[in-house]
Amino acid sequence: MKIEKIENGKELTIIVSGRLDTVTAPELEKEVKENVTGIEKLVLDFTSLDYISSAGLRVILAAQKIM
Repeated sequence: MKIEKIENGKELTIIVSGRLDTVTAPELEKEVKENVTGIEKLVLDFTSLDYISSAGLRVILAAQKIM
């Protein structure tokens, strides 16, 4: 999995490519938690994501709760 971040003022876009599964989901969760301070809009771009497991879906729900 590859993670890219683009911050534009109070908007953060996190671009995820590859596989988001049980092994890689904790890495994405860590990135979200560490980078949302002061952010008002979070965009998760999964257009280059090949696969997402239920662990990845859990990270999305957790990010939504944080925001």
